[in-house]
Amino acid sequence: MSQQPPVRSTSPPARRPDASMSLLTNVMDHSLDDGYAEATARRQADGSAGMPRSLRAKLGLAAGLVLAALVVTLGAAQARIAAPVVAKEREELIDRIEAETSAADKLEQDVETLRQDVGERQRKALEKHGGDQGGLVALLSGATPVRGEGVKLVVDDAENTDPGGGGPRENTTFSDTGRLRDRDMQQIVNGLWSSGATAVAINGQRLTSLSAIRHAGEAILVDNKPLVPPYTLLAVGREPHLRIAFRDSADGQYLQVLEDDYGIRWSISHQDDVRLPAASSLIVHTAEPLATDAGKSVANTGKGRS
Repeated sequence: MSQQPPVRSTSPPARRPDASMSLLTNVMDHSLDDGYAEATARRQADGSAGMPRSLRAKLGLAAGLVLAALVVTLGAAQARIAAPVVAKEREELIDRIEAETSAADKLEQDVETLRQDVGERQRKALEKHGGDQGGLVALLSGATPVRGEGVKLVVDDAENTDPGGGGPRENTTFSDTGRLRDRDMQQIVNGLWSSGATAVAINGQRLTSLSAIRHAGEAILVDNKPLVPPYTLLAVGREPHLRIAFRDSADGQYLQVLEDDYGIRWSISHQDDVRLPAASSLIVHTAEPLATDAGKSVANTGKGRS
């Protein structure tokens, strides 16, 4: 049986229903612009395709904030756990400080009590063993309080003196020359003694025959105790001889030169009733005779405790 060749249809293909809407069809089939499609293809080719960069940055920031919050939370939890321990250690430290402070205050009180006891015993010893000169020895050593007529001498630095200055008086700056020095105070006190004063005190600090007037930086020290200007000197002595004798003495003239040349301020006035306390500490010297090989005796001096 012979096979007949297939018959080809010469009729045109069926027309699409939306053939009349070719523009809309093209838009629907190609919703992504060709340029965007090419850019996406390139990113996929070089491996950079994925989420946008801005989105990645936001996600990274969010992750960082979450991590920071976690660290803060853990730190707060640890601090809350350690708070009782720290508070307990703080309370223990405060208790130790208060205990040591109380012990130090007690020791200071004991020292002051012993110092007063030693001073009282020294005063009684001076009065008992001073002989005919017992009163004079007690007076010169500052062992007894003194009361009587005398003078009040007030000495102060020059006005507008720089508290931070401090060079020798030979310097030309006013802040250096306008300040009272320890050597000035020494000369003033010696002038009062030589003018007839029997007892002298500076700012309530009783002077004795062994008192030392020194300096530490800008401060004047009397027996290692600092003084603050203005300096008030009270001296017991016969008036008006003491006041007149001091003004006319070389030391009084020296004080006047300090006022004229450097602006040191001072004034002296009569006082009907001057009361000076006993010295806070005493230094007692004793002497004992020692026999020599020749049968003669010599004086051996020894220094007692203050």
